[in-house]
Amino acid sequence: MKKTIAVLVTLDTKGREATYLRERIEALGAEALLIDIGVVGEPCAPPDVDRAQVAAAGGMPLEELLVDSTRQKASPVMIAGATRILKERLEEGSLHGVLGLGGTQGTSNCTAIMQTLPYGLPKVMVSTVAAGDTSAFVGIKDITMMPSVSDILGLNPVTEKILANAAAATVGMANSGVELDQRREGRPVIGITNLGVLTEGAMHAIQLFEERGYEVIVFHAVGAGGNAMEQMMKDGLIGAVFDYALGEIADEVFEGLRAGGDERLTVAGELGLPQVITPGGADHLGFLVEPNTVPERWQDHKVVFHNPIILAPRVNADEMRQVARETARRLQHTRGNAVFMVPTRSFSRYGLEDGPLHDPQADRAFTEELRGLLPPEVPLEEVDANAEDPEFVRAAVERLIGLIEAGD
Repeated sequence: MKKTIAVLVTLDTKGREATYLRERIEALGAEALLIDIGVVGEPCAPPDVDRAQVAAAGGMPLEELLVDSTRQKASPVMIAGATRILKERLEEGSLHGVLGLGGTQGTSNCTAIMQTLPYGLPKVMVSTVAAGDTSAFVGIKDITMMPSVSDILGLNPVTEKILANAAAATVGMANSGVELDQRREGRPVIGITNLGVLTEGAMHAIQLFEERGYEVIVFHAVGAGGNAMEQMMKDGLIGAVFDYALGEIADEVFEGLRAGGDERLTVAGELGLPQVITPGGADHLGFLVEPNTVPERWQDHKVVFHNPIILAPRVNADEMRQVARETARRLQHTRGNAVFMVPTRSFSRYGLEDGPLHDPQADRAFTEELRGLLPPEVPLEEVDANAEDPEFVRAAVERLIGLIEAGD
């Protein structure tokens, strides 16, 4: 069966480029589906899905959208319409990849559509702004950003080659032959959060889970990582959680680099997924700073530089109580199927007895505060060990496997 690649493009300004993409996609043995997400100008090439169809799918007739049309008015409608059309094709099995083409506005609109599509579906964005900070465009989805180098206005040897590469990349991804399975041999995939100061423990956990027949996905818990894990839970890709690193909660409280956002640490509880949670990495924060410079706000704290431009201040006892309160607040909706496990000797490599951020009093303040605030159905269990010690990791792994297998 031929693969179908949707091309998201404003055909009033990029008709020649879209036509060239169609030729390249078809030359590679796939079918192109040109979706016109432009509004005002007349298309310079024939679409497969015209702008009137997109607008109607987005909830507003094109005629109405053209009255006093502005980007602020048109973009949400065209994004919603293209999203609906693509999702319908996904359900039918007639969509195998998405390729976007645009400048600043086109990139924003195309990637907003791509961010609604499932993990694993090829998503390639050829963009004039792909050489800068693309975090707003990529979000937590597997979007491949390709710089167009020149502006996307007409064809020339460089643009033709880049567009040909983009077409080949998208078709190649669609023909990879690898499907994204949600469960293997009836076992759920386990999500693990990790930080650099916990990596040895995470590696040991991976080994233990794999020895028991489980597959794992590890997420770097620096904001986007934890959020991606939460999204994969909602998508059904992750069925159990070893939430080993909670630095995203600490940074959320103090507006640090790793802040995890409002949903972090809430989804597993809402879905009733088995989860074991530990306070790994919540003993310190992360901030971008001038090289080897400690801002005045943190000069009365223990600090260490994770690297020259990332400062990690130790969270003191009062601040740890704030982190505990926020952690407990996010777990209030969790009713069973969850355990909070605390390593009593340290929460990270930095907190070891000979480490730069050792502060057992602050760690105890967190545990004592949390104990009184967790829902009764979420027990708090202490283990006399450091966060990366094999005995702690093994205890947490066995506890999670017990929760999983009790529900099977």
